Amino acid sequence: MDNENVLDLLREVYDPELGINIVDLGLVYEVREDPDQIYVRMTLTTPGCPMHDTIVSGVKWVLREQAKPPEVDLVWEPQWSPAMMSEEAKERLGYY
Repeated sequence: MDNENVLDLLREVYDPELGINIVDLGLVYEVREDPDQIYVRMTLTTPGCPMHDTIVSGVKWVLREQAKPPEVDLVWEPQWSPAMMSEEAKERLGYY
């Protein structure tokens, strides 16, 4: 599975409070396929995000049927900002 396929699957995971997928929100910093796993380095909009478990579980859920288990590395650096969102996400949320 290549990185674009992983990103396509991750577009199925939505931040339930914002209604935007985590890729378009700019929460996914890196995806790669290692020999033993699919690695996802990501963040959340805030460190105290109440949807932490829901979003991380969603990432693992959409990648569950791949040949390799997912490893989700939740990081806080670099800190997320609205500027990281895709143009579509900014437009949907009225951010300009």
